[in-house]
Amino acid sequence: MQKRLTRSNGVVMPIFSLPSKYGIGTFGKAAYEFVDFLSEASIKYWQILPLGQTSYGDSPYQAFSSFAGNPYFIDLDMLIADGLLNESDLENINFGDNDRYVDYAIQYNIRYRILEKAFENSKGKLDDEIADFRKKESFWIEDYALFMAIKHDQLDISWVEWDEDLRDRNPEALASFKEKHKEDIDFYIFIQYEFFTQWQKLKEYTNRRNIEIIGDLPIYVAYDSCDAWVYADILKIDQETKEPLIVGGAPPDAYSEDGQLWGNPVYDWEKMKNKGYDFWKKRLAMALKTHDLLRLDHFRGFEKYYAIPATDENAKFGTWEPGGGYEFFDEILKQYPDKQFIAEDLGYITKEVDALKNHYGFPGMNVIQFAFDGTFASNYLPHNYEKNSVVYSSTHDSSTLKGWLDSLDDEELLLVEKYFGLENKEENDFVWEIIRSLMASVADVAIFEIQDFFEMGDQAKINTPSTLGNNWKWRAKSEDFTDDLARKIKEMSRLYGRYNG
Repeated sequence: MQKRLTRSNGVVMPIFSLPSKYGIGTFGKAAYEFVDFLSEASIKYWQILPLGQTSYGDSPYQAFSSFAGNPYFIDLDMLIADGLLNESDLENINFGDNDRYVDYAIQYNIRYRILEKAFENSKGKLDDEIADFRKKESFWIEDYALFMAIKHDQLDISWVEWDEDLRDRNPEALASFKEKHKEDIDFYIFIQYEFFTQWQKLKEYTNRRNIEIIGDLPIYVAYDSCDAWVYADILKIDQETKEPLIVGGAPPDAYSEDGQLWGNPVYDWEKMKNKGYDFWKKRLAMALKTHDLLRLDHFRGFEKYYAIPATDENAKFGTWEPGGGYEFFDEILKQYPDKQFIAEDLGYITKEVDALKNHYGFPGMNVIQFAFDGTFASNYLPHNYEKNSVVYSSTHDSSTLKGWLDSLDDEELLLVEKYFGLENKEENDFVWEIIRSLMASVADVAIFEIQDFFEMGDQAKINTPSTLGNNWKWRAKSEDFTDDLARKIKEMSRLYGRYNG
């Protein structure tokens, strides 16, 4: 059983949402200033979204690799300071004209050209450092760089559409490609060297301020990913055609009447067990090196996962199949006995899932927006919380706290007002009164999306599940982070025993 989390609070803030003059948040100056803000506000945990390199749709939960980092997060000013870029290299470049939202098309079109300049300038300067990094990360970096180089050469089409010898990882074909495209492979390794060099510096600074980073680990890998290409044998994929047989998702719920069709290939847990869960051990080794603790996304899928035939058009007709369960966690925790995990156990959770979570002492999640079903019996209401749990004001998949309040009909709003004692409060006080109640709750950890501290509505929403085109874009501005706000959070943290001093 894992060690309990201490009573504290936290903030969800994706890297892409940090302020930046380059169109998307990075590991640069604004990230360090954000850490300073967290310290001033007495906040213990900084929860981020997955750091992986995003693909079509821009979702951090659909990355090209479980191990590689997103090149967009590499700070360009740091590359200038390191002598790898000149300020003139960034002149007259349009990084986007809206400082509240990321324009991913612009990022895709310009970032790699800029990073190529830095790569050229790194030659002769960082050769030894990059060689050392390459050696230390050899268990994933060579496959990743090769995958990306082939993908670039094949005009970004999915690996399943490559020539069969490359698709099927024919050794002679791969060796021939490596020889012809050495420069491209080296470029992708350089990118990852810079990503992890910058991230590690930021993480060390964060930890020195007595703040820990919560990572978010998706349960599945993306279909169009290096992971699926290299580890196809442990996925429910046709081993001849490489087409998925079964894909992951979630049944119909409050978010979607058709359910969520994620499209990720699911694991063949029996084959993975026979291989000693090697892939997951490697994946966790990387995630726990780059974060302090992890939220296990879609925890239910470890007990039973929702299996949808790959030919289905929606997620209505999936079936629940056994996941890794106790055998998986026994093996994993044998290797990582001192690491802490949070179980994302939202939605309809069975007694078997609860038993699995409780067996290992994983804290579960409560989201206040799910609480008001009219019965006052919901486990998501503060009076029903367990101490060993984490309460959230909102999540990246939900409305913001204000957006949720604005969406309630009169009857629903009346229930909320009664529960939190808001009848005699001004409406513009509602967000902070709910924050106060969550701070005061018995849950060991209370985590808030930064937008909720800013009292922002759904214009600041991160993601609407089962939609494409307008997600993962919202960004904060530097002026959002005020001294008064930091003091307000700090005072409330001290009042309710969540002080990180």
